[in-house]
Amino acid sequence: MITIVDYGIGNINAFINIFQEQGIECSLAKTPDQLMKAKKIILPGVGHFDFAMEKLEESGMIDMLHQQVIMHKIPILGICVGMQMMADSSEEGNRKGLGWIKSKVVKIDTSALHQNTLLPHMGWNTVSKKKDSILFHNINEAEDFYFLHSYCMDCDEEQNIIATTYYGNEITVVVQKDNIYGIQCHPEKSHIAGMEFLKNFANI
Repeated sequence: MITIVDYGIGNINAFINIFQEQGIECSLAKTPDQLMKAKKIILPGVGHFDFAMEKLEESGMIDMLHQQVIMHKIPILGICVGMQMMADSSEEGNRKGLGWIKSKVVKIDTSALHQNTLLPHMGWNTVSKKKDSILFHNINEAEDFYFLHSYCMDCDEEQNIIATTYYGNEITVVVQKDNIYGIQCHPEKSHIAGMEFLKNFANI
């Protein structure tokens, strides 16, 4: 059973459709009580960091998320801004992040790029594994995923970096610390590779 945190942000229906197609049960959590029953959690997110954090705070689920993830070690996958929210802070705003992975979210350095449209980093790009992870089971060593972002996670601890992509500079794309996982790109928009990634998380 996958529980998707529904705090008013993210492609909720896309995740539901993918899990249903694969025969994986999923539910939505809009309250702390619903989140308390979770066995695995998806934290989606799109848009501005501060707005996403504000909406999550308004949902009343942050304390329960901390309890489930930090105390009970429930596996969680943050997606796009959902991954960025796991950091300590972001250059995109002033609010504190969840602080689960020692890192800061920074604006993508485009100084090495030579093109008219620099940001957002949008479209298909190759994700390259840095270390083995169950999340990449049955996925090629270098596979294309879909991106839409202008900020990325800058990790303090290199051992938390699972995969990267290249957009002028190397960008962290997938992270893991114990039961906490994150992916910057959009697996729900990444066709077969993205579906396999989500199925792998469901099978953790």
